[in-house]
Amino acid sequence: MSTTTSSGVAKDRAPAKTPKVKQGRGVRGRTLNFWLFTGPFLIGLAVFVYIPIGWSAYLSFFEARYTVIPSTFVGFDNFTYMLTNEKFTDSLVTFTVFAAFIVPVTWAFSLGLAMMVNRLRFMRAFFRSVFFLPTAVSFVAASLIWKMSIFSGVRFGLANTVLGWFGVENIAWLANPNPPWYWLVIVTVRLWLQAGFYMILFLAALQNIPPELYEAAAIDGAKPGWQTFWYITLPQLRATSTAVILLLLVAAYQAFDEFFNLLAKTTWGRPPLVELYYTALGENQDYGAGSAGAMILTVLICCVTLLQGKFMGFGKGEQAK
Repeated sequence: MSTTTSSGVAKDRAPAKTPKVKQGRGVRGRTLNFWLFTGPFLIGLAVFVYIPIGWSAYLSFFEARYTVIPSTFVGFDNFTYMLTNEKFTDSLVTFTVFAAFIVPVTWAFSLGLAMMVNRLRFMRAFFRSVFFLPTAVSFVAASLIWKMSIFSGVRFGLANTVLGWFGVENIAWLANPNPPWYWLVIVTVRLWLQAGFYMILFLAALQNIPPELYEAAAIDGAKPGWQTFWYITLPQLRATSTAVILLLLVAAYQAFDEFFNLLAKTTWGRPPLVELYYTALGENQDYGAGSAGAMILTVLICCVTLLQGKFMGFGKGEQAK
């Protein structure tokens, strides 16, 4: 680029210098910021999750009573003991019964709530918040409310008060396994606590269904209601339903708070985690056997999750038409 001086002679102008950006410093700065934000979380995850899991797996092959420091290598003896322990196998049966109740009931109830909220024309956000709010309640607090206020065995409990209006005698909901009324207490408290969360998942999936599908179905003569639900809504919710069932199964395996607080120290109605709690922290404090049981439960959860996901086609893309 040139300019003309007062004497008429052209003079070249020096090009403006472009400031150089130090790329290395920017990359290093972003990397440093990444580790500053994620470092504490990763350290906490390693200290409180991965290291205990690894130590538990290591401990399961050793004799460890009254201490978490292994003493004598016993191989698979702890696993054999837990698999032949009647209390532990009974706890797996208890889980099976619990899952048979809570998984389909929560799935159906949360889907029904989502469809109801999705059809609202006003105050949708209000009802969505109301149904989701119980998920913020502690399992311990909810269990105590169910035990002391709603399903108390005395006549002052809410359930017995309502039944008394119809001439029904007081029921000891949690004191007697025959009949097993305690299942009603445990299932209802878990249903109240977690249905709102899965309702949000179903609600998001319902809002992603193209309305053109329902319009085309109406043109083809499909009746609104059960017919459109069975042939349009439910197939569109397959991926969400699979994820919800997987989460419900894992949560059922991990049930602890409601059983522990509702049934206290009863010998019946113990799920696997409660049984492992008494194995590791009971009179014998057998940490080796407790760790072996935890590993068995972990493998069982993984196998059930993988089989159920494979059966329902979780993670598969849309089939090409």
